[in-house]
Amino acid sequence: MWHVGMDEAGRGPVLGPLVVGAVAIPTADIEMLVEHGVKDSKDLTHKKRVKLVEWFHLQARERGWKFSLIICGPERVDHGVQSTGLNLLEVELFSEALIEIRQQVPEPLTVLNDACDVNEQRFTDRIAARMPQWPWPDSTIHSEHKADSTYPIVGMASILAKVQRDRIIEQLTEEIGRPLGSGYPADPNTKAALPDLLRGPEPHPALRWSWKTVSRAWMEMYGVEPPKRPFTDENQRTLF
Repeated sequence: MWHVGMDEAGRGPVLGPLVVGAVAIPTADIEMLVEHGVKDSKDLTHKKRVKLVEWFHLQARERGWKFSLIICGPERVDHGVQSTGLNLLEVELFSEALIEIRQQVPEPLTVLNDACDVNEQRFTDRIAARMPQWPWPDSTIHSEHKADSTYPIVGMASILAKVQRDRIIEQLTEEIGRPLGSGYPADPNTKAALPDLLRGPEPHPALRWSWKTVSRAWMEMYGVEPPKRPFTDENQRTLF
């Protein structure tokens, strides 16, 4: 039996990707996560998160642990928000991550998700409905709010997703040439960068054009609604 934990990072920011992480570990190894201080990524420093990711990859090489990272760029985020909504987009991303895990671990799985829906069971049912040949023998899928705080394996998934997103924001910062902060609308560095990212005929591609923060700022600068963002590839996973 293997346990799978899944969580996301970057649901709320105005710029950068939404990242879903999934990890798969044999049941006998779960206690190792506790021993190494794995918990919700929000309760750890950046330095500690990076060290845990390095440790996880070492175990992946030595013990065969598996993982998947689905990187959803701002263009796909906008498309999802404007078509089916953010909750269903997250269902799609969690489903993609679990399908990748299933391809690596064709054994019974106990899957735990941090629920991205006010209705935990609905989130579970929507993911299960997208799984090929579900139900899988002796496998279960369960979703809970704050599962990243309750289950170390979900916490590990949150750490992988958070570190991956942070790396992409660092890359964007270097490319754009100015501090971008965390990408959350309340971050002072993000606020300060927003006007520069809105200069030109359309918002910067790293921004989520569908966010109210962007549309309000665009209206203040130009007096019109921002342009609608075209979407060219539904299978796109990242712009970066």
